[in-house]
Amino acid sequence: MSATRPGHLMSGEMAEQPAVLRRLLTEGAPRVREVAARIAARNPRFVLLTARGTSDNAALYAKYLIEILLGKPCGLTSMSTTTAYGATPDLTDCLVVAVSQSGGSPDLVASTTAARRAGAITLAVTNNADSPLAHTAEFHIDILAGPERALPATKTYTAELLALNLLVEGLRGGDGAPAARALPGLAEAVLARQEEIGRLAARYRFAGRMVLTSRGYGYPTAKEAALKLMETSYIPALAYSGADLLHGPLAMVDNVSPVIAVVPRGRGGEALRPVLDRLRDRGADLVVIGPRAEVAAASAGFALPTDGVPEELQPILEIIPLQLLAHEVTIARGQDPDAPRALAKVTETR
Repeated sequence: MSATRPGHLMSGEMAEQPAVLRRLLTEGAPRVREVAARIAARNPRFVLLTARGTSDNAALYAKYLIEILLGKPCGLTSMSTTTAYGATPDLTDCLVVAVSQSGGSPDLVASTTAARRAGAITLAVTNNADSPLAHTAEFHIDILAGPERALPATKTYTAELLALNLLVEGLRGGDGAPAARALPGLAEAVLARQEEIGRLAARYRFAGRMVLTSRGYGYPTAKEAALKLMETSYIPALAYSGADLLHGPLAMVDNVSPVIAVVPRGRGGEALRPVLDRLRDRGADLVVIGPRAEVAAASAGFALPTDGVPEELQPILEIIPLQLLAHEVTIARGQDPDAPRALAKVTETR
């Protein structure tokens, strides 16, 4: 990949994902298990997740894991309640997990500081062990993704997903690494099919808007894919849970604007099937990312190698073709995905 070609930074970092996943499974997993064991020994009653942007979508994935696998109540925080309004909730016996690639956003640091003062067990999940957020929290997990220079986050997102999965498995006394061992090789197989994504990009380069949908563990993938499309190609992309899509937004679906459906292999995909039927009934230009049979019944799509992969791990593979799609659509539209306008690598919200 030429260093002068638009998108070379994003492309290079997407290609690093198999190596990052391997590093996390071999070098990072023991530390994650140690942190998880120390937190589990304190038996938190519930969990709150704090994040922005791409990391917020990783946090939403963790919310599904915590509620389904741990059976604990879990919520996504509104940071402004403490940073802007000065609220002082009682967070005794609560685990507060702050997820951030850079660990440098002031509102994340401030809200984590406030949570610790309020009695919470605080954990930072970052790509920077020397960041202010890592030093603020009581515990820290390094996702070991290495420096990320492209503005759109790719390898740090999949690393966050895997780190959070390992954390939740550790909190329930298990070791998530064996179940995830196949992921690096499967990620390589997906990345090797970039030509297929190029054909999808040519089909949708002139799209005026896109709608993305999924259910269950796939819903954070739909939200992250929408974010990637908007921040790189500037195409308005709206992400909805399949259930929410039927409660009104379905009315805007037509046969012109593509609908991208992330179809997990498992209960999430089963729950999404009636939504797919409704979309086909409306003549939607339906793109499926998921099992081959679902792709065959759609207008277009990308079949994922998820046979035998637990549903809770599939989002790590689901997002990769959508990262590639955002990259390829952006280049096809004559723009540079490495340098989205008006964005900075560290967003300093307060």
